Amino acid sequence: MPATTAAAPRALLARWHRYRHSALSDDLIAAAIVTILLVPQSLAYAMLAGLPPVVGVMASLLPIVAYAAFGSSSSLAVGPVAVLAMMTAQAVGGVAAAHQVTPHLAALVLALEMAAVFLVAALFRLETLAALLGAPVLHGFITGAALVIAIGQLPALLGVQAGGSTVVALWQSLAGASHPLPHVTTALIGVLALALLWALRRHGSPVLQGLGFRPRSAQLLARTAPIVVVAASIAWVAGFPHLNEGVALSGGISLGEGLAFPMPWTAPLPVWRELLAPAVLLGLVAYVESLAVAEALGARRGEKVSPRRELFGLAAANAAASVSGGMPVTGGFARSIVNFDAGARTRMAGVWTALFLAVAIALLGDVLHYLPRAVLAATIVVAVLSLVDFAPFVLAWRYSRTEFALMLMVAVLTLTVGVKEALLAGVVGAVGLLLQRTARPHWTEVGRLAGTDVFRNVNRFEVETLPEVLSIRVDESLVFTNSRWISETLSSALARRPNLRHVVLMMSGVNGIDLTGLEVLMQLDRELRAKGLQLHFSELKGPVRDRLDLARVTEWLSGRIFMTQAEAFNTLAGQCRSAR
Repeated sequence: MPATTAAAPRALLARWHRYRHSALSDDLIAAAIVTILLVPQSLAYAMLAGLPPVVGVMASLLPIVAYAAFGSSSSLAVGPVAVLAMMTAQAVGGVAAAHQVTPHLAALVLALEMAAVFLVAALFRLETLAALLGAPVLHGFITGAALVIAIGQLPALLGVQAGGSTVVALWQSLAGASHPLPHVTTALIGVLALALLWALRRHGSPVLQGLGFRPRSAQLLARTAPIVVVAASIAWVAGFPHLNEGVALSGGISLGEGLAFPMPWTAPLPVWRELLAPAVLLGLVAYVESLAVAEALGARRGEKVSPRRELFGLAAANAAASVSGGMPVTGGFARSIVNFDAGARTRMAGVWTALFLAVAIALLGDVLHYLPRAVLAATIVVAVLSLVDFAPFVLAWRYSRTEFALMLMVAVLTLTVGVKEALLAGVVGAVGLLLQRTARPHWTEVGRLAGTDVFRNVNRFEVETLPEVLSIRVDESLVFTNSRWISETLSSALARRPNLRHVVLMMSGVNGIDLTGLEVLMQLDRELRAKGLQLHFSELKGPVRDRLDLARVTEWLSGRIFMTQAEAFNTLAGQCRSAR
């Protein structure tokens, strides 16, 4: 026992030495660069969620450490993100007002419920539920959300007294405002900050490379440009306060203020109940976004990302956010890209980032009192507009008009009705499309290419067929949504083939047969047997054959089970010649 006790510190010390020599310097550099990005970003996303700026800071401290302990990606940077912040605002606003609690307390409850959703999904291996947000729904939602976030920041950017979570609500608020005109000084600061941020993002890297910086260094410096604009705006407001009267400021920030927060379990039970459905929806969006970023970066580094461990990591991060005064968090695209490009080697980079951010806020929190909210709004606008991508809409229009319509519907609903309604409609629409496709699976009659054992569609190739044999290739699994098409399909085919004696179902594309599919096959065999025909199967996959064996297929099947379609063709051809 003493030897074991003494060995543990030595093992930890050895691991530290290996880490110090292999990855420490890279992780420290990446953490420093990400911290520069996080200072304005954390404040901006808290403002977007309708929460005090310090909440964004708290959501960028312990959650990063918690993810580092349980997550699987070495590059993913966890914290508040734009889309999740907007969804948080929509989820907690009405609930907080209805039950007379602060939006911050409601956000803490939401984060803890999201942690529970992630944990349950991980324990029951439900990571495949992310497939509910397929490409049409996800692209439509992200584009619509990015546009509604950018438009929603215009009042803060221009100093207009209006607000709303959708374009329609924003327009109604603006129409009913007593002072709908912009505040001149606020508008000048906001528009100038927006122009500078856009120019630095678009042209910063080429300009820096022209000045002699290496491409990677120039790119990283350009991505941390928001801190330059933030520093310049703070200096302007602090240096010339008489010229900035009426400009809304973010207010000073201190870690002590961030620690003065209520615990989520002090919220009334109705708050927990009403936020549960939004927690599931936010959890689904957060997981899909985070996993997509982690897998994209993992592919670039040759790193394997575990979807299940990502669920555990997000559960730990949101639980940490809830008990440390934060807000719902997930893996962020912008900060993760910066973390990756800055050379982060391990998840310890996130731990160093949290430490650096805490030090930065402790030293500079009072200075942030002079930061105009218009600059934070400009930061949000530039960040989210990078998410607007119309290329998927063009591709969908060319490839599938139905999926284009679904994508467009989700985007329009996100802009005009709300996030929850848009996502629910998108998921229902996607499930509807899936059922429509599986209800009429692809099938075709096949024949043999001359001189080969290859079988192809009779309508696409010159093939050999047998007048007494109908060979049908089935290209979908046979499940309750589509099984009954077999009888409908074969009835019309049989009517055109009076000399038919055999029907062969080529099952190479069938990955599964459920109970409904099994019963339909048994009924089909009885119907064909009554007409003097035999039903045969070919090219059954191992798991499908195993399931049919459990149903004693050899006892009820009138024909045979062939290993290959070529074997079926040759065997039945011989039988037909003998019978003539």
